[in-house]
Amino acid sequence: MNTISAQEIKRRGITAVEDLIAKGDVHVIRNNKPQYVVLSEARYQALLEAQDEAYTARVLASLEDLRTGRVQRGTAAELLKELDMEA
Repeated sequence: MNTISAQEIKRRGITAVEDLIAKGDVHVIRNNKPQYVVLSEARYQALLEAQDEAYTARVLASLEDLRTGRVQRGTAAELLKELDMEA
């Protein structure tokens, strides 16, 4: 894990991050705790694309469940009762 202190960024500017980002994501430490993560634009776009793909896969799986009848309809109270919980 690439880490850099916020103080180091304050002292050296963005150059401090540029030196590390070539090796991967950079975790910024502030008050001895990880506070931020700096990503390259390519890595950020890849994460957004993966998120979109995962969302699409979940929606398609839900639609398939609906199409094949694996979905039950009912009220929240009925669901709680089925789960043996109070409504």
